[in-house]
Amino acid sequence: MSRHRAPEGEDQTSVIPRVTDDGLPPAPRPSPRPPAPAGPPVVPGPPAGPVAGRPPADLPGPPPRVPLDRVDTPTAIIPAIPADATGLLGAVPPAPPKPDPPAGGAVPPVPPPRRGERVVKLRPEQTDEGYKSVYSELTRPTVGSRIRAGVRGLGELMITLGVVVLLFAAYEVWGTTAIIGSHQDTLGQQLDQQWDQPDPVVGPTPSASSNPLPGKAIARLYIPKLEKQWVVVEGVTQKDIRYAPGHYPSSADPGKIGNFAVAGHRNRATFWRLDELDNGDAIVVETKTEWFVYKVVRTRIVKPTQVEVVAPVPGEPGVKPTQAMVTLTTCNPKLDNYQRLIIHGELARKQARSAGQPAELG
Repeated sequence: MSRHRAPEGEDQTSVIPRVTDDGLPPAPRPSPRPPAPAGPPVVPGPPAGPVAGRPPADLPGPPPRVPLDRVDTPTAIIPAIPADATGLLGAVPPAPPKPDPPAGGAVPPVPPPRRGERVVKLRPEQTDEGYKSVYSELTRPTVGSRIRAGVRGLGELMITLGVVVLLFAAYEVWGTTAIIGSHQDTLGQQLDQQWDQPDPVVGPTPSASSNPLPGKAIARLYIPKLEKQWVVVEGVTQKDIRYAPGHYPSSADPGKIGNFAVAGHRNRATFWRLDELDNGDAIVVETKTEWFVYKVVRTRIVKPTQVEVVAPVPGEPGVKPTQAMVTLTTCNPKLDNYQRLIIHGELARKQARSAGQPAELG
């Protein structure tokens, strides 16, 4: 639509008609009036639509179209608000209807608790001792709760002890082996230095343990079947055999007539697998000048008080020896010490150290 010229003498202004939201043309424009006196503008009446608290049927019809103070201002129609749009105006919808109470005023039964649930009254109850606490039924100790607490504490204690035992076992397997291996390397270097030094006097070759000091390295011990070797020190005290097998000071020297007795701990770094030796297995001892090869002849388990096993003739104290022997002693069983494992061997042969190592060592 567009503007068009009106005949002369008439109002030459025309208004473009507007279409309301309901699709109807607007109401006819009122005829011109003289200007209204100064004052506040006239505000349109209340909008159409439902009012909170009153059904839509009671609402009045569309309000009349009231012009503003300017006559030539076109008017517009405020569209009607649908009945289901009350939420946009802040109106609170009515509450849902409450269900009718049961006939006779009876209270509906409370469903029983499910399995595993416990019903506790939240209100205090009056008893002979006074009012109970709200949570007294939950916090009051009973015989069953005390038993459960004791069993729980005992279980935690057993778990703690188990962890300690596992840590100790891990230390015995890996920690002790690494420490003893390091000390064995140091003792081996000391022994090599002693053997590289010339003898102080000219004469018969001194024995490997002539007047040795406690804890001093005197020889090397080999067990080919176990693929193990150790440096043997002088003495059998706990300090002496902490990191190495120890030679009984009262026993014979390696390769000499009598009993060369050696004691060692039953750990993985020392005599842990000594029980695997059988008769005929080789035990090799190395000194500064010679190799001595012994053969196992007997294995037995004795009490700690049976010290005759390290006598010059094992098991026969006071008898004069006639052959050279070796005796290895350790604790039995493993990780305990109420018995002793004894390995006896007899000297099979010997050879000079300058001739190389024995064939038993490969």
